[in-house]
Amino acid sequence: MTAPRTPEPAASERVPAAPFDPRERLAQLPEGPGVYRMVDAAGTVLYVGKAKNLKRRVSSYFSRALNSRLLLMVGQVAEIEVTVTRSEGEALLLESNLIKSLKPRFNVLLRDDKSYPFIRLTTEDAFPRLAFYRGPRKGPGRFFGPYPSAWAVRETLQLLQRLFPVRQCEDSFYRTRSRACLQYQIKRCTGPCVGLVSEAVYAQDVAHTAKFLEGRTQEVIGELGEAMERAAAALDFERAAVLRDQIGTLRRIQERQYVSGEGGDLDIVATAQEGGQSCVQVFFVRGGRNLGNKAFFPLAPADTDEGALLAGFLAQFYVDKEVPGELVCSALPDDLDLLEAALTERAGHRVEIRARVRAERARWLEMARGNAVVALKARLGSQAGYARRLSALREALALPELPGRMECFDISHTMGERTVASCVVFDDAGPRKSDYRRFNIEGITPGDDYAAMHQALTRRYTRVQTGEYPLPDLVFIDGGRGQLGAVAEALQALGLQGLTLVGVAKGPDRRPGTEQLWLLGQGTPVILPADSPALHLIAQIRDEAHRFAITGHRQRRARARTASVLEEIGGIGPKRRQQLLLAFGGMRGLAQAGVEDIARVEGISRDLAQRIHDTLHDALHQPIPAP
Repeated sequence: MTAPRTPEPAASERVPAAPFDPRERLAQLPEGPGVYRMVDAAGTVLYVGKAKNLKRRVSSYFSRALNSRLLLMVGQVAEIEVTVTRSEGEALLLESNLIKSLKPRFNVLLRDDKSYPFIRLTTEDAFPRLAFYRGPRKGPGRFFGPYPSAWAVRETLQLLQRLFPVRQCEDSFYRTRSRACLQYQIKRCTGPCVGLVSEAVYAQDVAHTAKFLEGRTQEVIGELGEAMERAAAALDFERAAVLRDQIGTLRRIQERQYVSGEGGDLDIVATAQEGGQSCVQVFFVRGGRNLGNKAFFPLAPADTDEGALLAGFLAQFYVDKEVPGELVCSALPDDLDLLEAALTERAGHRVEIRARVRAERARWLEMARGNAVVALKARLGSQAGYARRLSALREALALPELPGRMECFDISHTMGERTVASCVVFDDAGPRKSDYRRFNIEGITPGDDYAAMHQALTRRYTRVQTGEYPLPDLVFIDGGRGQLGAVAEALQALGLQGLTLVGVAKGPDRRPGTEQLWLLGQGTPVILPADSPALHLIAQIRDEAHRFAITGHRQRRARARTASVLEEIGGIGPKRRQQLLLAFGGMRGLAQAGVEDIARVEGISRDLAQRIHDTLHDALHQPIPAP
């Protein structure tokens, strides 16, 4: 077994040598939901917060006027740690768990479990009421919860008003009405106080509300879908539109809990490897609740596989730490039996290591993998690491000085259809996304990558000649000698000379780390070691160009086709298309749905749901910059 050396502490465990500069860290933050932690130089968590958009929320602490409490906190921040979640609901619950366990000094601490709020549905009269409730659940009525905060209850009540207009007014107010109030006027209530709705219709809204709060959302959506079909068949299109909007709203607010679920104590351990570096992300679950996570970056040889990495990490990580009865890992470590026996002896109870899990554990493991990838990408994109790779690139290509601006081109199409070329730009600080461009390629033989590359370079560097963009120091092409020749021909026609051109071709077995670098005028390629920082930087630039090109191609292809994008997905016939559109109220609702939501539709497997989600997400949601 190849064991990595002792895990290097996460960034939050090291005392920074210089004052904290937020600009670099903010640039690394993802733009999705999650939880952030403000940490001081001693590693103490100062504040825990949740965000719908982590980058935007955390950036606001450094770009706007703050009150005295937040100014004091920001002045002590030495690191910002994040945990990416799947939804705002997950972030909310994880924030609650972390605040209770860490007790950060700048947070308002939540109360104990016994005082968590609930939603109460009264049962004493013909027209029940929904209300916020905190206290012992001994009186009449049905109680739903607990919720992690009063804000969560009030937000849920507001959403339910838009979905199923069950009254929320006080009984004293309800019993003294002689005419409908404003809530009826804005369609947040059906006016039971003055007899504007029958008991039967109101009872249906109450039943849907209770089912939703019980987590039986799919059942509610099915009933609404059937009602929508009946309304449409009866030509009651106004009613059908109302039901469609209800289904869409339900889908948007439906949240699958990935943070709190089935009970048990376990640790989730997942890895990510890229660019010669490794990240091990550990999530700590106690009593069925996710109490937080930490990233570690063990030093390991470049060819260390996941099993060896996990074996070395686990053996060292639990030397002086409590070991739960279950470890769920992204892969089985090497020498599994020996490791389990050693940890069992160390813990004084049986320790089981598993990699193949289902249900809640599988979702926790998937979330840990995602956070490992995010943490590793942030590390790879850090300023210090980037500077080292840039210096190594200068040496590897024998450049006279560090390149100040690098551009990389790639071509994407499907059997010649809707060809798109991408140009990504890196400078001495990393990706310069404002200068990224895509080019819709026209007027060439379908599938002719040489002609496509020639056209893209001509269009790009014609603009360079006009002064719209600066001339790059280094140009990478995703391809070998043929693509490099097309590029040289295009630049020669424009009269541009002195550019360093590098073709990045895949190795003989197309494995990462075996790339061949073709320089213009050289008869043999340059082959760098797999652990070369220069090669890692080139691969990062090339992969970014490939991602940008293929995303643009998928968007262009989706816009160009008149048929439903669902027809492109294998395994989706007319009946399943109808079921999907009915379940989500149309393509817009389906495009906004998550994988778990799609998989709940009858006849849709998890794998098929993933393909549907990926296809719609790539094809319909990402804007294309103007070429």
